[in-house]
Amino acid sequence: MSSITKLFSLKNKTVILTGSAGRLGSRFAHVLTDAGADVVLVDTDEQKNRKLEKSLIKKYGTKPLLSTTDISNQSQIKKMVKYTLKKYGKIDVLINNGHFIPREDPKIDAPFEEYPLELWEQTTKKNTTGLFLCCQEIGKVMKKQSKGVIVNISSIYGIQGPDQRIYGKNKLNSPVSYAATKGAVVNLTRYLAAYWNKKNVRVNTLSLGGVLDKSYMDKAFIKKYSEKTILGRMANNNEFNAALLFLSSDASSYMTGTNLVLDGGWTAW
Repeated sequence: MSSITKLFSLKNKTVILTGSAGRLGSRFAHVLTDAGADVVLVDTDEQKNRKLEKSLIKKYGTKPLLSTTDISNQSQIKKMVKYTLKKYGKIDVLINNGHFIPREDPKIDAPFEEYPLELWEQTTKKNTTGLFLCCQEIGKVMKKQSKGVIVNISSIYGIQGPDQRIYGKNKLNSPVSYAATKGAVVNLTRYLAAYWNKKNVRVNTLSLGGVLDKSYMDKAFIKKYSEKTILGRMANNNEFNAALLFLSSDASSYMTGTNLVLDGGWTAW
């Protein structure tokens, strides 16, 4: 193994990945497994998660750990952590990728003045409380080990307000609850990095721009969104892989409390 390959390697590392069955989560699971990690697949969608598990076993010959866990439920997280430690004896990396947007609820597109409290509370429970609980329970293990890496996945809408002009009435605009929770992710990262000062637990944020998905995005939205980026396009779903691997591995060993932004230049002008 070359020195560069070794730097990015996750061989013999135990990685907990939340939101593993989602669009990006499933991509991340492949990247982490390919890098040598033992990946704990955490999601509430057992059917999709099991399908992902089978594809990882078939492609890489590894045996990931499946965990049907609601990250907003503390007792379920405790059980998942205990289960992981029993199998692997340690937790090296936590990737907080799990998040919630109430896309199926027709009230998601309500104006701010009328945005339903129940959707706000539902989103904050999953996106903020869930992340807090995962960091708390797994952070205890990392602190005891005197070693660990946490990568919190956020969004450009955690650091900027959405440009309402590109959305119109297409119902693709991120709701206020999503923006608020993703902003909380960025600063919770800073807090934890500072809190675990000299404990050898590194915490960073990876903030992502929009990913192209023609299955639900119309041409007008794609065009308007693309015009807002310096690169003139939306991201492909494999273009965050290297950044995730960088933050998860020893390649980023001198990096903590930082927000790495991959957005095609969206926030640069």
